[in-house]
Amino acid sequence: MALHDDFSRFSIELARQAGELLLEYRGKLRSVRYKSSRIDLVTEADIECQAFIVKQIRKEFPDHSILAEENPTGEEDSGHRWVIDPLDGTTNFVHGLPVFAVSIGLQIDGETCCGVVNNPAAGNCYHAIAGQGAFRNGQPIGVSKQKLLIQSLLVTGFPYVHDEKFHLSFELFHDFHNRVQGLRRFGAAALDFCYVASGQMDGFYEFNLKPWDVCAGALICREAGGKVTGWTGGKMPFQGTTVVASNGSIHREMLEILGQEKYSLFFS
Repeated sequence: MALHDDFSRFSIELARQAGELLLEYRGKLRSVRYKSSRIDLVTEADIECQAFIVKQIRKEFPDHSILAEENPTGEEDSGHRWVIDPLDGTTNFVHGLPVFAVSIGLQIDGETCCGVVNNPAAGNCYHAIAGQGAFRNGQPIGVSKQKLLIQSLLVTGFPYVHDEKFHLSFELFHDFHNRVQGLRRFGAAALDFCYVASGQMDGFYEFNLKPWDVCAGALICREAGGKVTGWTGGKMPFQGTTVVASNGSIHREMLEILGQEKYSLFFS
């Protein structure tokens, strides 16, 4: 556990420094490029922030492997794998919204041992170590005590690719919207996990995410007392294909909606 503490301290400081770098770019972007579509953005802030994070990890842990959003090299896993999103919520960042984050997780032999999600614009840095709880700015956090879905506030997201699943996701949104108190879409999955972890949201669901979207945030949510699974109720896929996170009490009701036959396309 002492080694995990060292990894966590390193990742927290690294995420804070990376967050400061992102803030330097706010309002000063020279260009915005596109990835999978005209709404899937990447900026020099994403690229420079990732380069900084990778450089620091290589310097401190040269034998560790790295999986990062802006250059997923597919390098062989060394047993210690850092999973990085240098800027989750790029579209928000481009438009000046303060809902974006640096996400850094470390996996040892396939299990996430520590994770940090830093939202520098709001001054909130969330972190967790496996078996040691979850924290925001060093203070313990925990999920809500809400027991009924109808009285819950949920958060979700939508993918960049406008395919058949994209269109079906609005029917799913409608199903949830009719059975909850409110449903939000903030555009930064790593932070969505943290909002559930801190009790600000009662549940979160999404599909077609990536490992760097879910690695750190899922650990933070679990360590805060939440439940994180795939849409069938089993272990959350590391690839983020289907994700549901909640305070635990409303999880069954969420799975009942997600598991309906009309949504079987999401599992194909």
